[in-house]
Amino acid sequence: MANQPEKKPVLHTRKHQARLERERVQTRIILFSFIGILVIALGLVVYGYVDEHYLQPRRPVAIVGGTGISLSYWQARVRMERTRLINNVSLYEQYAQYFGMDLTSQIQQIDSQLNDPTTLGETVLNQLIDEELIRQEAAKRGITASSKEVEDQIQASYQYYPNGSPTPTITPTAVSSPTYSAETLKLVTLTPTLSAAELTGTAAPSATPSPTIAATATRAAAATASPAVTGSPNATGSPEPTATQTPAATATTAATATTEVTTTPAATSTPLPTATPYTLQGFQTVYKNGVDKLVALGMTEAEVRELYANEILRQKLFDIITANTPSTQEEIWARHILVADEATAKAVRQRLVNGEDFAKVAAEVSTDTSNKDKGGDLGWFAKGAMVAEFEQAAFSQKVGEISQPVKTTYGYHIIQVLAHANIPMDATAYDQAKQDAFNDWLKKLRDQYKVVIFNNWQNVVPTDPAAPAVPQ
Repeated sequence: MANQPEKKPVLHTRKHQARLERERVQTRIILFSFIGILVIALGLVVYGYVDEHYLQPRRPVAIVGGTGISLSYWQARVRMERTRLINNVSLYEQYAQYFGMDLTSQIQQIDSQLNDPTTLGETVLNQLIDEELIRQEAAKRGITASSKEVEDQIQASYQYYPNGSPTPTITPTAVSSPTYSAETLKLVTLTPTLSAAELTGTAAPSATPSPTIAATATRAAAATASPAVTGSPNATGSPEPTATQTPAATATTAATATTEVTTTPAATSTPLPTATPYTLQGFQTVYKNGVDKLVALGMTEAEVRELYANEILRQKLFDIITANTPSTQEEIWARHILVADEATAKAVRQRLVNGEDFAKVAAEVSTDTSNKDKGGDLGWFAKGAMVAEFEQAAFSQKVGEISQPVKTTYGYHIIQVLAHANIPMDATAYDQAKQDAFNDWLKKLRDQYKVVIFNNWQNVVPTDPAAPAVPQ
């Protein structure tokens, strides 16, 4: 058997060893680089997931007095508002189907809100800011909502009254007649059913009948509060819209004599279903179903209860802030002549200053066809009823004064104020005045609590639940 050749050890030169060492280093670098890239990529994926599902939802969309409103809570409230609007559409459609009511405009208005996510999101964001302002201001004033108050509020919202339904209180609206000054009585002749003492405010006016303000050459018979409302003036000189009554149909029963007596068997009455009592268990079931629906939209039960608590705080603050809201409003009774240009307006004013009759000049030259044949009478109106330029001029005038030409988008006006009075508001107007006062107070709070709004919400406004298809 032939001898195998003997393997001789390979002798590496220094140059060869150096090359091998470089290759080993390069291999390690490539390996470590690959591992590093893999770790970074995996880290980015993990961070993206954590950021999307945990960090972003907790980032604030607004900060109110140092307290943040989280993105996730805002999104849940947007979904809740969308659900409310969708439920309203369903309700309106039922009214239209079963009662024949035309609610097309209301349904289309809601549809436009649902299909404008940015505007809806901004509306909800402002609601949340107001709620946080109320919470912080209530805490500052020591105002709280107890657990019992919250529970009572929840039960009332679900129409569950364990101690019996509350009896509504009706506050009668006081009717007051303005006091006509001597200057007013010189400008117009009033022929109502009131006495002179009642007209001058020295005697209380009778409740009925309403006086009729007759026109002379300086005032037409019917007063008009605005171009859209006409009617006969009441005791205050303000217009009363004329209600048209439809006479009820008269049922005529004709008696028919017959020689044959027919016996009709008595109808068998069907008993009406008995209403199921609304028990505590029933309320709890309905409430739980409602909470579950809100939880599905992204809210927690604690946040749901916080909504009710905030309503209580709002009402308590509302009562405090609006306690001294005036129950009267400044109103004036005025007439005007409207022309197209300033030169004509100056000429008209000069005619009036020279003593020409206001009603005759109005009928001759005024371009306001809604009242030119009524002596230019605008009736009684409060601030906010007219355009700003007209209102500023009219409310700054004295009774009987003939104004300089007042320019508005409609042309040039010559105004004469016939009477000026503070008139008690009716219940609706007073409630609106209190709401306006509270809203103004909330706006001022924004500056006090340093509200900061971020723009991270505009691209993530929820569009679910989806808006229902609305027929055009």
